[in-house]
Amino acid sequence: MTTDRKTKYALPLQLVRMILVIFFAFPIVFMFISSFKPDAQIFADLSSLKAILPVGDISLDNYRGVFDRVPAERLLLNSVMISVVTVVVGILINSMAAFALSRMRWRGRRVVLAAIIATLIVPFETFALPLVWWVNKLPWLEVHGFNVTLTEGWLDTYQVQILPFVANAFSIYLFYQYFSSIPVELDEAARMDGAGWFGIYRRVVMPLSGPAIATVAILTFLPAWNSYLWPLMVVQSEDLRPVMVGIQYFFQLNVSWGQIMAYASMITVPVLVLFVAFQRAFIGSIASAGVKG
Repeated sequence: MTTDRKTKYALPLQLVRMILVIFFAFPIVFMFISSFKPDAQIFADLSSLKAILPVGDISLDNYRGVFDRVPAERLLLNSVMISVVTVVVGILINSMAAFALSRMRWRGRRVVLAAIIATLIVPFETFALPLVWWVNKLPWLEVHGFNVTLTEGWLDTYQVQILPFVANAFSIYLFYQYFSSIPVELDEAARMDGAGWFGIYRRVVMPLSGPAIATVAILTFLPAWNSYLWPLMVVQSEDLRPVMVGIQYFFQLNVSWGQIMAYASMITVPVLVLFVAFQRAFIGSIASAGVKG
């Protein structure tokens, strides 16, 4: 495309982009603005632009009501802990699996990779119930002071919300694609310096894989943070539940839409902050995987 043509289409492209931004940002803006309004004003403003403008009776009453109605601090803390642990352990496990598949040469690795990718077509709902049965049979060590006991069953625990989702086929594939783009000559140079496979993984491959790590972190954090169905199935204690399960508290007895908007805003902000923080690395990793895959 010549410079003149680029200039000609610059303004229309900008207008299209602005329209798309407004279209996709509208629900988030409406949610955030409505979180400061009482229920009566939310419904009164729906027929005008006031619905997305901070006008009228603006206050923090809905946010105060959230903390009075649900144990929001505990729910947020649980989700942060579950999501962070899932991300950290997931990056370690999935990157090591991808390293073995992309950098090491062993018989059957392509079959293993194909089998891993094939699991992407299986929806979670199809194996959710069998997974509940399995986690209820798995052993776990419990420590009480100086006493260590072996128990059976992970239901109503933190680990049942973390460990089943640590290994992820799509994360392995992303790491595999990115690792394959790193020159193999670096491995040979590291071997000449006396590095083993783990040394190559830790000192050569991972330091060069920042965009892939950021992408996997985002794609692992999102389902961990947004998890709703699985905690409902395996967690009964209020002290162990994540934030998404807290939504159901607002539909009991008197429904307050202002408080629902406030709670939704609280649990949406961490996701937006994470994406903005890693946006460049995320786009770079996706582009690299698409070009070199």
